[in-house]
Amino acid sequence: MAKTNYRQLRTSRANDVWGTTKRTFSYIGIHYKWRFVLFVFFTLLSSLAGVVSSYLFTPILNDCIIPYIGVTNPDLTNLIRMLTLLAVVYIVGVTSSYTFNKLISIISTGVLHDMRTDLFRVMEKLPLRFFDGRTHGEVMNYYTNDIDTIRPMIAQAFPALIETIVSIVGCFSLMLTLNIQLTAIVFAMLIVIFIVTYILAKGSRKTFAGLQREVSNINGYAQEMFAGQKVIKVFNHEDEAVEGFEKISDQLYIYAVRSNAYASMLMPINASLSYATYAIVAVVGGMMCINGVIRIGDLASFLLFTRQFAGPISNISQQFNGIMMSLAGAERVFEVMDMEAELDEGKATLIKNGAGSWSWKKADGELVPLRGDIRFNNLSFGYTDEKLVLKNISLYAKPGQKIAFVGSTGAGKTTITSLINRFYDIDDDNGNITYDGIPVKDIRKDDLRRSVGVVLQDTNLFSGTIMDNIRYGRLDATDEECIAAAKRCNASSFIERLPHGYQTMLTANGANLSQGQRQLLNIARCAVADPPVMVLDEATSSIDTHTEKLIEKGMDELMNGRTTFVIAHRLSTVRNANAIIVLEHGEIVERGDHEELLKQKGRYYQLYTGKAELD
Repeated sequence: MAKTNYRQLRTSRANDVWGTTKRTFSYIGIHYKWRFVLFVFFTLLSSLAGVVSSYLFTPILNDCIIPYIGVTNPDLTNLIRMLTLLAVVYIVGVTSSYTFNKLISIISTGVLHDMRTDLFRVMEKLPLRFFDGRTHGEVMNYYTNDIDTIRPMIAQAFPALIETIVSIVGCFSLMLTLNIQLTAIVFAMLIVIFIVTYILAKGSRKTFAGLQREVSNINGYAQEMFAGQKVIKVFNHEDEAVEGFEKISDQLYIYAVRSNAYASMLMPINASLSYATYAIVAVVGGMMCINGVIRIGDLASFLLFTRQFAGPISNISQQFNGIMMSLAGAERVFEVMDMEAELDEGKATLIKNGAGSWSWKKADGELVPLRGDIRFNNLSFGYTDEKLVLKNISLYAKPGQKIAFVGSTGAGKTTITSLINRFYDIDDDNGNITYDGIPVKDIRKDDLRRSVGVVLQDTNLFSGTIMDNIRYGRLDATDEECIAAAKRCNASSFIERLPHGYQTMLTANGANLSQGQRQLLNIARCAVADPPVMVLDEATSSIDTHTEKLIEKGMDELMNGRTTFVIAHRLSTVRNANAIIVLEHGEIVERGDHEELLKQKGRYYQLYTGKAELD
């Protein structure tokens, strides 16, 4: 299916009701234009068939039945012809109704498919700040609850609206031909119905928006609690978890009551007004019929028209709840779609010279050999403007050097490595980072990240085989290259013992493997990418001592000749680093190799000898 240019769909602000509706339906024009034309045609045909069938009762009663009451051997030719015509009209109506319902099902399902695809495409380009501030459940709620709520508006409310318009226009046109006075009564009551609907719709919109927000909150909380069940049970916090859920559920209850109250009011109010309209027309029309102002066949058709136009309005009232939820869900989805993508002003690109060598191609065409020279120059950074995480950091890593970061939790170790590959960007007045002499902000992010391999503390494996997960580091890697990478990291020993070896399927983020085995696969995935710069963010923290020793040799070989940044709580793993940087409160307090820092008898000495511990 063709790629949707979602930015061209930004016809209005997300919180504008008409703009949100227009933008939602603009998806139909992208891929389903002709299906939509056919849908409108058959909807009109179905509605017109309903109007015509009601109108046929006038000649049937007035011309084919009433004149022959009491007549012996009446001529039924006209009656049979009119009944045959009525049957044909009903068949056309039923066929048209089946066709347009099938078409709108295809269209609505396709629109939701396109919206989900666009939303995912947008989210993949959003900065990490977006995901940092939301739970997994909240993010998933956009794809499930928010987008799913849009279906009723397209598949149910929209066809009902077309039927309502056609029925009202058709019925009123024919009503005028039957009796102007009765038509005026119906028109006055119709205005009252529309005023009531508008007032209730205006008052309910905010409550439905709040309802969608609370649904997102409760999904996020539930996902977080279920993911942390072991921790909850270890600390006996089941009651506290339930209490937290109840608080969020209470808020959801409040908004659900308010929103459903509006929807519940609309249906009976409009139904009562419709019944009142029918009763008034029946009484007034009956009196007019007695006085000979209108024929009984005309009155019968008029009453059918009155009931017929009241039906679609009642149907719209039933859809009111779904329409408001659809608009609230669409607003939330478009709000995310309108977020600015991750900014990338980099012009320098990575090109392969051949024989495994790479170069940076700057905007002016100059080629700079890729060596892995990383330098921080007076860098300060904070995730928010109120608090700096790093303060005036200056350091360098020459090509092939291993630089280790040591410090308490929150000292800024992971933040430094996150800035290298531009997970977060730095303001121009807060220093800079250079890569082979080029400011990292001038390097295109895709190329920058291709040159930096990262092994995170948290393991993230995907559904698929072990081979697929290793190949994720470089999608064009052969099976032989993936196996070689696993052997270099000593991951092949446990993989080959599995029943299906490298074709073993992983489930639930690798739940069928141990924590150490999952981390070994993470390391192998980085190894197959073969980057010139590596970041190991406490990569062995989840591995037992025996496994850690097993992979040390493989890790040393992997880091050989590469610029490597290592974050570790186990100081024994950084003894062979070219430089050890000790961070506290976002500042560098010590630097040097293992022996130099021991001689200084400062913070590193206290940590290494056990006189102090990392927080």
